[in-house]
Amino acid sequence: MELRQLQYFIEVAEREHVSEAAQHLHVAQSAVSRQIANLEAELNVDLFEREGRNVKLTPVGKLFLTHAATALKAIDYAKKQIDEYLDPERGTIKIGFPTSLASHLLPTIISAFKEKHPNIAFHLRQGSYHFLIDAVKKGDIDLAFLGPVPANQSDVQGHILFTERISALLQANHPLAEKNSLMLSDLRNDPFVLFPEGYVLHEVVVNACREAGFTPKISSEGEDMDAIKGLVTAGIGITLLPDSSFYETTPRYTVKKPIDFPLVQRTVGLITPKRRELAPAENVFYDFVIDFFSKLEQYQ
Repeated sequence: MELRQLQYFIEVAEREHVSEAAQHLHVAQSAVSRQIANLEAELNVDLFEREGRNVKLTPVGKLFLTHAATALKAIDYAKKQIDEYLDPERGTIKIGFPTSLASHLLPTIISAFKEKHPNIAFHLRQGSYHFLIDAVKKGDIDLAFLGPVPANQSDVQGHILFTERISALLQANHPLAEKNSLMLSDLRNDPFVLFPEGYVLHEVVVNACREAGFTPKISSEGEDMDAIKGLVTAGIGITLLPDSSFYETTPRYTVKKPIDFPLVQRTVGLITPKRRELAPAENVFYDFVIDFFSKLEQYQ
């Protein structure tokens, strides 16, 4: 079994079309077909079945695809480890992040890091909470910023960088806009604007409201911070957002109010895989981030 055969097999499996796979691989269609045939002969199974001009994986082909993809990831990672061992200042780091940390935290960290390590490159991937955890487990990304930091995960470990409060955002003409702070129960009759169900901040807000003795009435949903802030500005409802999302400014025609009870907060940190060591460049970045926030906490 050759590495090239696995590469050709995965390309055909993903595209379900031999000629399109050949075009993407910049080789002749006959070469792809021959390598697939050789692989099937060696395994003594049919990996594909034809459907008109397309091909689809057989059940055993789907099983083999899972292991072939894992094998190629392991080979790519081994090559990356060797390259970075020779020169850790020229690696590429795949970092995941959620929308709630995109506007300030991530740009601040990347900018500070690039000043000291200009030749290390980044591949950035935004995603939801559970997507990022799964991507780190699978090795699709190297590490991820996340809030809250997950606990009791079998395949990832978290390091808390800081803890932040979650505050209420109201329209400026809201009856409670003049108060210095709020009890969350003060908002029990207001419509809420939240992230959709399945997003961790949706879960955080709903759980906080239940702790305060009510279930929030959700009037609208948005999939990013700006959308949610915009809906509050438009008077569609109120929301709860992490304090870091207000770092630069509170949106026009709105006011941010701290919540006295219950205390609503989240941890923010990094998650890394448990079952593999970080590559040299990833270690350089990880240590930089830990040191950065340690110094920041001392200064504050």
